[in-house]
Amino acid sequence: MPVRHGLLALLSAGPRHGYQLRVEFEASTGATWPLNIGQVYTTLSRLERDGLVAPGESDEQGRVVYTITETGREEMVRWFSSPVVQSDRPRDELVIKLAMAVAAKKVDVAEVIHKQRTATMRTLQQLTRAKRAATEGAAQRLVLDSMIFQAEAEQRWLDHCESVLKEER
Repeated sequence: MPVRHGLLALLSAGPRHGYQLRVEFEASTGATWPLNIGQVYTTLSRLERDGLVAPGESDEQGRVVYTITETGREEMVRWFSSPVVQSDRPRDELVIKLAMAVAAKKVDVAEVIHKQRTATMRTLQQLTRAKRAATEGAAQRLVLDSMIFQAEAEQRWLDHCESVLKEER
């Protein structure tokens, strides 16, 4: 539900229309999580249905401006005060891929790891360049830092996978 709650957080700063929300969401996340404008408006419709936002007057270009409701503020506070637990995160496709490669027995697991390591290193380099070029402030930097740390952790995990597989031989 990060999009839903992210839009509520942005609306807590004041009324916005969908395009503004999209631009501010992407700026806050360092454009690492692009939103489709249709996703923004679908989410706003659901938030309105659930009583968390209210549509207001249209702006000069005819775009509906949304405001967070008191119920929406309560939902946002609840979200910020609740930790994210591992079970709330999607499955890790890489972990599943390597487990299945090992189980399949006829897959060159070392090659799978090598290709992943190369791709992860490329991603790490791109993220590092993006961090150096970041201009949107602390929110963008924190997102990029998180992604860099995740890529570094993935590299360490891949090293560990190689060690375990060598022990199994």
